[in-house]
Amino acid sequence: MDVGFFEGGRGPLFRVIHRPPAGVPARGTVLYVHPFLEEHNKSRRMAALQARRLAAGGWTVVQPDLYGCGDSDGDFEQARWAVWLEDLHTCVQDLPQADQEPLILWGLRAGCLLISDLLSSHACLPALTILWQPVTQGDVHLNQILRLRVASGMMSGNQGETTKALRERLRNGETLEVAGYALHPEWVAGLSAATLRSPPSGEVAWFEVSGTADAPLSPSAQRQVQTWRASGMAVHAEVLTGEPFWATQEIREVPELIEATTRRVQEVIPP
Repeated sequence: MDVGFFEGGRGPLFRVIHRPPAGVPARGTVLYVHPFLEEHNKSRRMAALQARRLAAGGWTVVQPDLYGCGDSDGDFEQARWAVWLEDLHTCVQDLPQADQEPLILWGLRAGCLLISDLLSSHACLPALTILWQPVTQGDVHLNQILRLRVASGMMSGNQGETTKALRERLRNGETLEVAGYALHPEWVAGLSAATLRSPPSGEVAWFEVSGTADAPLSPSAQRQVQTWRASGMAVHAEVLTGEPFWATQEIREVPELIEATTRRVQEVIPP
């Protein structure tokens, strides 16, 4: 495992690279794109466990920490959607050319939206795109984030805030604090405009986690998967039993998700 920094668009960015052990043939690169705010912190363990598992099978797994997200330079208030896209592209291009192909993109939650925008704005042709509990509409996700502030205000006796009012303040150029994070209007605009689109190449592995055994895909996921399949995209969709580790109070693991993801990588891109 290599731990260090690389130069991003606004400053040094922290990056962890899990490499295959000695004697294991190299198979390609996996770029992981993490979720935002507290979901990022809650999911660090699961991301690390999956990265180690893939590295053991021959993959070089790159895990950058986006600008302003804790381990990298900057505060979250300074984060910008467009800068994040450039930094992700730099992270891939910074690898030796021999290690870049085939490329797997792997996102969690709203990190999947960043992957979608990255594929739209840069020449990037993944062999496989792994989506963990993907957010399909940035605007809906923004509402969920803003509700955290509304709920906090209600608990403290402030009944006057609504998501609609908060959105108006953001449109007027005001930076808002939500759950300890300062959301800049420019970053909010990037998130709000983002939508999950089908990758330009390769296959898709769509995974959701449910606390109910044999649960179906969420309705929004079913619609998205059906649309992509109708357009000719090969999509594997699966629901695993487990807790929503990106949102639980305590750090949780979902071994079934790691097993299913590893298995799908081996099936799509066999050794």
